[in-house]
Amino acid sequence: MSLVLSELDQEIGIITLNNPEKRNCLSHALIQDFFAALDNFEQSGVRVIILRARAGIKVWSAGHDVSELPKPGRDPLPYNSPFEQLLRRVQDYPDPIIAMIEGGVWGGGCDLALSCDMLVGCETASFAMTPAKIGIPYNPSGMIHFINVIGLNKAKEMFFTAAPMTASEALNLGILNHLVAVEELESFTRALAGKIVKNSPLAIRALKQEFRLLSKGHPIDAETFEKIGAIRRCVYDSKDYCEGILAFHEKRLPRFRGE
Repeated sequence: MSLVLSELDQEIGIITLNNPEKRNCLSHALIQDFFAALDNFEQSGVRVIILRARAGIKVWSAGHDVSELPKPGRDPLPYNSPFEQLLRRVQDYPDPIIAMIEGGVWGGGCDLALSCDMLVGCETASFAMTPAKIGIPYNPSGMIHFINVIGLNKAKEMFFTAAPMTASEALNLGILNHLVAVEELESFTRALAGKIVKNSPLAIRALKQEFRLLSKGHPIDAETFEKIGAIRRCVYDSKDYCEGILAFHEKRLPRFRGE
């Protein structure tokens, strides 16, 4: 079974996350299927992509496949990990990608959704950044991404509490471009994609690159970068990291000791 389905509707490509049994977790296998779909669309003259999950699903994506995270002593989110490569591929994809959100979006799934160019959601949509629930130190590029989208204080709240944000809150913060009724979600998103298709493809591609480059305007000096690395190593070398992963697999609350 393909973990990602793809279909072509004229110049609109549709990618559907297709592993509801595992809550569309972003496993290495699913990511490879995702890459294949993007590569195929890029070669097929697609002008805009809609990223979605199956209709009626409760979880759009649960984020990382925790079973594939490395053991303590290794960075769980290195630059060359499949997940990080996926985020960059979505962000750098030449044409717009619209995330169509129904259900919960957790952890890395939230980062993936916010890596898209626009988000359309319904009332069941919710967003939660959950690395603190497992004891994972998130990486600097991901945190800067959230700061750019929702601002410093709200980013802190999302990461510190790991509590889900409702669709209405997401709309007010600018995470969602549009909040529509669930029965209108697909038709509205397709209509939005149709508006993009009518415009100049060269202009749209140039605009997307400009937005991407301008949003990177946060220089970090070498010493600060090294300090961030040291701070993160203290977490993924810790007993709490082991406990977070173990608790997840044992389906219980972790007992963090700050060690």
